Amino acid sequence: MMRIYAVTGAVAIAALVGVTWYVTTGEVDKFAQCRAGAVGTGVASIGGPFELTDETGKLVTDKDVITKPTLVYFGYTFCPDVCPLDNARNAEAMRLLQDRGYDIQSAFISIDPERDTPEHLADFTSYMHEDMIGLTGTPEQVKAASQAYKTYYRKQEPEEGQEDYYLMDHSTFTYLMFPDTGFADFFKRDETPEQMADRVGCFIDASEK
Repeated sequence: MMRIYAVTGAVAIAALVGVTWYVTTGEVDKFAQCRAGAVGTGVASIGGPFELTDETGKLVTDKDVITKPTLVYFGYTFCPDVCPLDNARNAEAMRLLQDRGYDIQSAFISIDPERDTPEHLADFTSYMHEDMIGLTGTPEQVKAASQAYKTYYRKQEPEEGQEDYYLMDHSTFTYLMFPDTGFADFFKRDETPEQMADRVGCFIDASEK
């Protein structure tokens, strides 16, 4: 069975849940009413600059990708169960939000650049949602993006003679990012599309006040 690590390499997130949000500038947290639970000091550092290749083969940066509220997920297209389920959930949340009049997109960042070509990503994301962007890159670029978002991933050792058929251990949070303010919150696997849509809509409304 594939092992899934909620954070492991990003213990900071779990350690921060349940701690009161604190803004060093002394500003009030305008998103407080949108959070499922308290979020601790330091999570605003989640996210940051990256340089990756999109599903058309174009080199892009975080500024090119996160141009509107964006759900960011790290996974891989060869994932047998978790990634398809999580991204189908994210896609359904996006449909609900778009039906409510919100402008939203998602970015699927591959942690398996060895197999995830732009073409593979295009097939995966287009099946999920037309507004889902697939991103890959060199191992170094993917690692840098993962570190910026404090995610974890590790390639499992394949069986002898099955070098192309390996699994990846990885964290499974979905992050809500805004182009101007960056990280807003994260969503766990047990949250439904409806719960995600309600919370994301709350964040978007609050961001526009």
